[in-house]
Amino acid sequence: MTLGSLLSKLAGGGAAPTIEHEDFCRIVADKSCAIVDVREPHEFAAGHVAGAKNMPISSFDPTKLPKGDVVLICQAGGRSAKALAQAQSIGRKDVCHYAPGTGGWRARGGAVE
Repeated sequence: MTLGSLLSKLAGGGAAPTIEHEDFCRIVADKSCAIVDVREPHEFAAGHVAGAKNMPISSFDPTKLPKGDVVLICQAGGRSAKALAQAQSIGRKDVCHYAPGTGGWRARGGAVE
């Protein structure tokens, strides 16, 4: 299943596109989507999802997001939702966010590096 098909399942709900935990686990494992962590560099350095790229919200530019499917993550979902809104404002439809954030990922046993 691609991120596009996951997003199409969510379309029409009116809420910001999010990705469910099980789907996020699969994406982390198979590296099928870019993961962009929008926390500040010191937070990112303290532990992040494997393979994530750091693009801090303080200097976030949605035009610099990787091409293709992207999952945004922060600590608890607020900053990634803000970054998602910015990406959507420039027409990106292949971006969603993992609402539980890094805190939720760790709480569910997810590894960080």
